[in-house]
Amino acid sequence: MVADNRGYSPDVRARLTADADQILARYPEARSALLPLLHLVQSEDGYVSPAGIAFCADVLDLSRASVSAVATFYSQYKRRPNGEYTVGVCTNTLCAVMGGDAIFDRLSERLGIGHDETTEDGRITLERVECNAACDYAPVMVINWEFFDNQTPTSAVDVVDALLEGRPVTPTRGADTVATFREVSRVLAGFEDGRADEGIGAGPATLVGLEMSRAKGWTAPAAEAAEPEDAAGPTAEQAGTEAVGEPGSSAEREETTPADGSAETVTKSEEKGSSE
Repeated sequence: MVADNRGYSPDVRARLTADADQILARYPEARSALLPLLHLVQSEDGYVSPAGIAFCADVLDLSRASVSAVATFYSQYKRRPNGEYTVGVCTNTLCAVMGGDAIFDRLSERLGIGHDETTEDGRITLERVECNAACDYAPVMVINWEFFDNQTPTSAVDVVDALLEGRPVTPTRGADTVATFREVSRVLAGFEDGRADEGIGAGPATLVGLEMSRAKGWTAPAAEAAEPEDAAGPTAEQAGTEAVGEPGSSAEREETTPADGSAETVTKSEEKGSSE
């Protein structure tokens, strides 16, 4: 629990410091540990709180402004309390065409919240997601980054209703159940939860291309070794003398005005004379 905006209580700080020491041990440069440390404090507070910013700054000997700059850049770091479950609906091109917008609208109506808003009970945060990287299963919804494939407005509402009622939900692929936002944040900080091998990894739709290539004996063409002169590139004398652009492009046009052959400014009288 956060004591106040200035820092953590002694027992929480001691626990976080022990975890931070494990994270720091993975990196030759301490400041490289900032991203997992932000996930660590998010796993404690449910968002990157002022106390979390201060903790990361103290551990890495950075300014709080520097830490805040990173925390506000990445969308997985939340700067206000997040719901126990983040429901992300892909509304990018393919998912939108397949019904992603309709799914988002139905969930927004059901929950009474819009994009990046959280229900009053703190249970669910709803987001529009640009891409869930699962176009072969569009439209796709993720809950705390676990996949729910081939969704419809009705199926999405059923899943969300289960979360609101406290019932476990099973992703289409991945872990057997969905972990909470704080639990997932701790995993992203680098602490395993022992669930990496649960459930299905790549589903049938994802593997179609691989299976087809194996059945037909397709292989990638071998890369040809570059000729020595190609590898070396142009000499210093040749650099900058090659043709630029396609034939007829503005980069290759003939000089037609005084400005083409000289750096001198063309006066208005010259412009007038050339137009007459």
